Parts: sequence; C-alpha cells; structure tokens
Amino acid sequence: MNVLADLRREMGMSQRDMALRAGISFRGLQFLEQTDHNWRIDTLAKVAEALNLPGQGIDLVVDDFLRTRPDSIADVSMRMLLDGLESWKLHLFDFVDAFRTSHDARLVRDPPVHGLEARLAALCASTVEALCAEHESMAPPWCAGVPALPCPWFVAGIENLKASALVESPAWFRKRNIFVLGNFLSRA
Repeated sequence: MNVLADLRREMGMSQRDMALRAGISFRGLQFLEQTDHNWRIDTLAKVAEALNLPGQGIDLVVDDFLRTRPDSIADVSMRMLLDGLESWKLHLFDFVDAFRTSHDARLVRDPPVHGLEARLAALCASTVEALCAEHESMAPPWCAGVPALPCPWFVAGIENLKASALVESPAWFRKRNIFVLGNFLSRA
C-alpha cells in the first residue's frame, strides 16, 4: 500500500478510473501503487494531476518510494515478480543476508507485493517468521494473513529429498504446506 493508493481510494476512484483519468495504462498504475517500483517522474506528474495534487502528490509518492528499504521483503518480492518465478532463490537470499546482517525490523515491515505467486508469498512469510524467531523478535502482523498452500510444495524439487524435507522442515514452513530441508536458510 502506498500514498497514491490511499489518495485514490479517498477520492473513491478505482484503479481503472484513475488510469484512464491520468492517461496511463491500468497495469502501469498497478505497478505505480506497489511499494517498490521505479517510477518515471512524468508518470507521477500525470497521476498527481489526476488526484488534483500536482506539486504535493509527487512529493508524497517520492517520499513513500524512498521509505522502501533495499533488500526488504517488499523489495525482493517485487524483484521476484518482475524477474519471474525462477529468480526467487537469488532475491530471497539477498533478503536473508541483509536481515541477518542488519537485524533491521524495517526490512520486514511491509508485506510482499500483491500479484506475487502464492507459493512465493507463502515462502516469504515463512522465511520472515523463521528469521524473526532466530533473532527473538516478533514477526510482523502481515505474516499471519498469508495462508497455507492448497498442495504441498517441496522446494528442493528432488524426489529423493522429499522424505528428509518432511522430517526436517521447520514449523514456519510446514504450517504453510512448504517443505524445505533443515539447512534451507543456511549459506554454504
């Protein structure tokens, strides 16, 4: 959620109405309303004008963009969404490394972006919960709203490792029907 989405809702406008009024694509507005997206200033100006906030609107949006921390779970989930399903390992472990290095609660404050594949959203939530437990801190409230997957997901994808994953998978992953090996969050 960001300032633009909040302002649009306050005006009682749908995303489609706002996109039409601002002269941008519907998908472009969806990306613009996500917490971490590289926005073009001319697009921001169009949306701000559509919100009747030509000067102030851009300032609000830029401020919201600058608050999103690089390597936060919101940031890496956006990269997963943009780079495709197979990119999750690189991006997720960038987040894991950043969190373990900094212990910065701001990295887990905002949830993964909307539109992220359900398996990846569940994996992000389980990873955040595991890391918060590791650092003896509370998991953010958004984690509780991420449901279990309807079918088991064996992350390793190797048939011979399924039995090990069933036994070793930490509770944060099992509760969402995700099965990983016990050393999943470890780096070699």
